[in-house]
Amino acid sequence: MKKHTVDMTKGSIFKHIIKFAIPIMLAGVLQTLYNAADMVVVGKFAGKNDLAAVGSTSSAINLLISIFVGLSSATNVIVARKFGAGNKSGVAKAVHTAIAVCICGGTALMILGILLSRKILVWMDSPDDVIGLATLYMRIYFAGIPAMLLYNFGSATMRAVGDAKRPTYFLMASGLINVSLNLVFVIIFKMGVAGVATATVIAQFVSALLVLRCLVKADDCYRLELKKVKLYAAELKEIVALGVPAGIQSALFSISNVIIQSSINAVGSDAMAGNSAAVSVEGMVYIAMNAFFHSTLTFVGQNYGAHNFKRIRKGFLVSIAISLVVGGTLSTVVSRCAGFFVGFYTDIPEVKAIGVMRMQIVCALYFLCGIMEVATGAIRGMGVAMRSMITCIVGVCCVRLTAVIIGAPYKEINDLKILYYSFPVSWTITTIILTILFFAVLKNREKKWVRAINDEKSSNRNTCAC
Repeated sequence: MKKHTVDMTKGSIFKHIIKFAIPIMLAGVLQTLYNAADMVVVGKFAGKNDLAAVGSTSSAINLLISIFVGLSSATNVIVARKFGAGNKSGVAKAVHTAIAVCICGGTALMILGILLSRKILVWMDSPDDVIGLATLYMRIYFAGIPAMLLYNFGSATMRAVGDAKRPTYFLMASGLINVSLNLVFVIIFKMGVAGVATATVIAQFVSALLVLRCLVKADDCYRLELKKVKLYAAELKEIVALGVPAGIQSALFSISNVIIQSSINAVGSDAMAGNSAAVSVEGMVYIAMNAFFHSTLTFVGQNYGAHNFKRIRKGFLVSIAISLVVGGTLSTVVSRCAGFFVGFYTDIPEVKAIGVMRMQIVCALYFLCGIMEVATGAIRGMGVAMRSMITCIVGVCCVRLTAVIIGAPYKEINDLKILYYSFPVSWTITTIILTILFFAVLKNREKKWVRAINDEKSSNRNTCAC
């Protein structure tokens, strides 16, 4: 049987980073294109309010799922570290614990999301002409949350052992199903936002089942045996210790984005629709940057488990260099062609102007986000949770919320500029702090490991002398 795992503790660092990042990048860009197709179909065939409804729910959805996003990220780190250390039993326990967390949490989150959808949208000041459609979209979407989490936790496990290709193929397949069903449900059956949401849920279940099948049929230490799915105390403690701070960070990011979205909502449905279109296009750039988060996370995780500190340092610098080239290229192309891209979503001049304005401010400097993603992945790969969380909260959330306060009240289109400028400013501040933190932590951990090795050698010599 073909071996799908990759040992990143040996071989070319550049090749490992590139080979791992490209499938994730491709999957992410395709997924974003599929999501963009949702928006295009809704905007062109259902109307402005439907477009605004679908686009305005993303920050609220991210808020509710943020803790589990952190836990799936922690699963990647813990499995990667145990895999790099050759701890097969630890890998198996971590995998079965992660799936148990996924099943329990997914069920609870589904119920919570369905019940709280409208209340959250009311809190976000969603306009009367949008809130009903947005609530419908969120409630249907949350019906598929268990499947989405199963894919996230399962793919995190597969990526932790170096298998980035198969999760990509599964995402591609589910995305094609999503787009096809969008066209059927929205254009033929006139289901509007309900059709888009239903198509998304079906596609999520497809990707989840494909990942589950891979884990069950694996012939390596990460094989999933359904009868063994339970919460192992030690592994659960590790996942929670690393995942909860990451989840809190993600939640606070989402809260700041919800507040920003509320400010955009106050300007009206044109601003909501234009911003939604821009965010959809930006997602393609972000996903490319986020691919380097995952590659760095797995690379550092495996090498940290093997105590290969020099390789971690080199891998960090290589990842930064690659993300700068890729991010700089994408930022330039997307920001300069903003009008072209937004034009796919809407032909309304007022809506289009807002989307272009956001992209020319935010997308032009998106490569800064890429560097921040690499630094975050490197720090989390070493198991540093709290300090990473605090840094990102201060550097990102506080800067953006300050922009909300300074620019309020938001009534005109130009009032939104200060919000958009807060994004590159927050990336810059956070990246500088995270980079300093990474090198400080790496140096400290390396010293402790060398000291432990020397102490062990000294103890062995003393034993022999006796």
